[in-house]
Amino acid sequence: MSRRAAIAAPNAHATEAAAHALAQGGNAVDAAITAMLTTTVTEPGIVAPLGGGFVNIWPVHGDPVVVDGNVEMPGRGQPREAFGERGLIRREIAYGGGMVTYVGPASVATPGLIAGMAAAHERFGSALWHELLRPAADVARGGFALSRTAQSYLVLASAPIFSWDEATRARYTDDGAPLPVGALIRDPLLADTLEHIGAEGASTLCTGDLARAIADDMTARGGLLGAADLAAYRPVARPALRSRLGDWDLACNPPPSIGGPVLTALLRLLAAVEGDITPARAATVMKEVLDIRLDRIDTAEDLAAAGAELLETLHEIGATGLPTSPSTAHVSVVDEDGMACALTASAGYGSGMTVAGTGLVANNALGELELNRLGLHAVAPGTRLASNMAPTTARLADGSVIAIGTPGADRITTALAQVMIHVARHGEALQTAIDRPRMHPRRLDDGTDRIEHEQDEEIAASLDGAGLARHEHPPLSMFFGGVGAAARHSDGRLEAAADPRRAAATLLV
Repeated sequence: MSRRAAIAAPNAHATEAAAHALAQGGNAVDAAITAMLTTTVTEPGIVAPLGGGFVNIWPVHGDPVVVDGNVEMPGRGQPREAFGERGLIRREIAYGGGMVTYVGPASVATPGLIAGMAAAHERFGSALWHELLRPAADVARGGFALSRTAQSYLVLASAPIFSWDEATRARYTDDGAPLPVGALIRDPLLADTLEHIGAEGASTLCTGDLARAIADDMTARGGLLGAADLAAYRPVARPALRSRLGDWDLACNPPPSIGGPVLTALLRLLAAVEGDITPARAATVMKEVLDIRLDRIDTAEDLAAAGAELLETLHEIGATGLPTSPSTAHVSVVDEDGMACALTASAGYGSGMTVAGTGLVANNALGELELNRLGLHAVAPGTRLASNMAPTTARLADGSVIAIGTPGADRITTALAQVMIHVARHGEALQTAIDRPRMHPRRLDDGTDRIEHEQDEEIAASLDGAGLARHEHPPLSMFFGGVGAAARHSDGRLEAAADPRRAAATLLV
């Protein structure tokens, strides 16, 4: 019998895929996985199958668990001269006012997204694995219309990132120029690959035919990723990082991620604020947390220890009363039984590389300067890389449950904190909270700080009154993320909400 569920995802192809999983006897975890697999096909440039991700699951009975399927540093058995500039292509793109990233074969980290989703499915899922791959394969074979969100990124990235590889150029550009919104994209080779993963299991990407294809192509083109890296990769299931906000019990991804600890720190400090949380007060708390992140965590060699230190430091701050990438996608699902699944995935800005003979597009996590502040190729092979992703689940004692998350680089944590404040402290509906104007503290290249915010008189007056430098964006700016949330209320009512800042879709089935 098909379960009812609330679904929030990047597009209608993904929500329909989730409905397919539910019709096949699946639960919230199955629905979230198949929605994300379909998203990796239908949002080119935004996310890709050979990326990384986190699956946050709060089962009906038991404690919340986060499956870490994030990317890690490859290079096992490689000579010292393989690390560095070889195989990296420096590119400037206009995103965020202009930035530099590195693409090419040597920018590709060991992918973990599909392995992580498979581990979550094995532990919590109830549908057959091959049924979760079917919708993604079908849409790749039948074709899909390019979304507004993906096209807006391809406008910036087609020439610098998605044109150097002939296979990628042919699929996602018009001879190097960006495709228009609504352009029909078909990929029968990728469809075959997804069907193969469905039939053989995710292990084919670690030790099977697809692993050999990936390793051979990477080696031929000067990449670090090899067979030993793929074979050694293991998803890791960890207890979620917990915090309270009002009556809500919230669960985030723990270290060595950055996003989960930063969001938890924000929530704990905001929860300690007595009375109304003014925009200026919220902005100050966000700035304190992100300052510590920039100064002490992003450059730490041990991310797990640094994340734990952040929480301890901010616990002490709270006790004394002291005041980044478009290429991420998120899916939230809550089913009628009360199981919640929040799944966030990223492929960085995209390496531009399509693995020969597979249709699989690879990440550029080794080339993202903001996530490699120790330097490119600086960490040891096997090290999980830094991540802003922060998929979150939350429960009330009465059985109400939420799954929530967002893309948006370092705006992920601040966007989620603001939405949850409106939900948990002010009792607002999910859609109302998501629609409200947002802020984000930003450190500029000259070392000064300012608060980025969407146009809003109350925010402007509060920040001016506190003497905080600010920069105003238009309402509902894509810069501030794209929150997607699903909920089951204590009376069994299902709710889904999507962010008007990005193209998205919701479905109640």
